[in-house]
Amino acid sequence: MKRTIETIQSMKPAGEKVVALTAYDYPTTRILNQAEVDIILVGDTLGMVVLGYESTTSVTMDDIVHHTRAVARGNRTCLLVADLPYRSYTSIDLAIANAQRLFEAGAEAVKLEGCHPEITQALVEHNLPVMGHIGLLPQTTDRFRVHGRRTKEAQEIFDQAGRLEKAGCFALVLEAITRPLATEITNSLAIPTIGIGAGVDCDGQILVLHDMLGLFDRFTPTFVKRYADLGKVISRAATTYRLEVQQGLFPHPDHTYK
Repeated sequence: MKRTIETIQSMKPAGEKVVALTAYDYPTTRILNQAEVDIILVGDTLGMVVLGYESTTSVTMDDIVHHTRAVARGNRTCLLVADLPYRSYTSIDLAIANAQRLFEAGAEAVKLEGCHPEITQALVEHNLPVMGHIGLLPQTTDRFRVHGRRTKEAQEIFDQAGRLEKAGCFALVLEAITRPLATEITNSLAIPTIGIGAGVDCDGQILVLHDMLGLFDRFTPTFVKRYADLGKVISRAATTYRLEVQQGLFPHPDHTYK
């Protein structure tokens, strides 16, 4: 069944958890469809885990558009959300123009970091659905840390959540905030919350696929669970291939045209 924004929003009152993962290419998207994931995010994390940039701030609109097209070609069942990258939504007009580019590439919603209710409302009014993102903001932070431990900061994040819901966000990503704060926000909103390092009480969870599969090893956030170590699997396969080629064992007659 194809997931839509309405599908995602209906899961919260039904008590069903939203399952989200990143994807950046056609074959991975097909696999996530088979796994019955609810949301695929073409995240600006592709800059670090796919393109080798030092941070997400180097990701361009062309990068996101290119990868969104690839994901859209393989997607049949997931809701496809694409990130608006750094400095691509510094004004309402720019945000609308760039969001429209992503929708033309196949996105069904966009995500932007931070509390931007005016921009969010303008996008929604142009039939460009928005997923919000508060807490840790990788595009603009100077230090990766847990947010919401201080009372004033927790109140600010809580207030941002309400403002973004009112502006029209259909869901809200909560990144690297304390579990009590995430729980309070989740209970206060009618829209689903999707946690990444925000505890189990959120309405759903998202992880960067390359983190959970062991395909990115520059650093591993505390909130990441390694579900597989495909980096080692691929390395072993490539090493075995090298040895078989060097030893004349590949191609075998079974892999040769007669």
